[in-house]
Amino acid sequence: MAKTRKNASKATSDDLQDIKISEEEQWRLVRESGVLSKVAVNTDAKESKSEPNDGPGALAEEIFDAAIIIMPMTFFLILMEILIHHQYARQPTFREVVQKLLNTLPIMSVFMFYTIRHKHNTHVQVALFLLSLGVAPRMIWLVNRGNWLTNIAQCPQFATIWLYTILQLNLPFAVLSLCLVGTWTWWSGLRLL
Repeated sequence: MAKTRKNASKATSDDLQDIKISEEEQWRLVRESGVLSKVAVNTDAKESKSEPNDGPGALAEEIFDAAIIIMPMTFFLILMEILIHHQYARQPTFREVVQKLLNTLPIMSVFMFYTIRHKHNTHVQVALFLLSLGVAPRMIWLVNRGNWLTNIAQCPQFATIWLYTILQLNLPFAVLSLCLVGTWTWWSGLRLL
């Protein structure tokens, strides 16, 4: 009985080698069997398992995303520093600008890195919204009523934080924040320029 099974399996393998199926017919059989869709689903599952935000690639991408925002915000801070000095007819020295950067840049970078990392979290969005509502009126009030030394010391950082929070907020929160600040400015009789 075992010999007949071996002979039967040999006969079927020999018969299969003699069968010739055209390429179109092979593709039709593959499509009808659904083998390709199963393979595609399995590779998608493997890719989704290998894509979590773990590993050196994800961290490098987060650092790069943060650097893309931190560099322009740093240039904006330097610009505001220079402009506030020129507003009061003072020429900032290179040392003053570097000192301001050394004091501000480390904490600003860490703050921006983590808020960019968790930007889509609703708690972070609410915190950025509240921060923009706190910083913007303070800066506008300082520009209108503060003395020049306080303005030089605080306004560049407030302007940078305000711009950053508006950039990172989702559009409805950003528009609402700007409308509330504009309404408060109009109601209190202050000017932006």
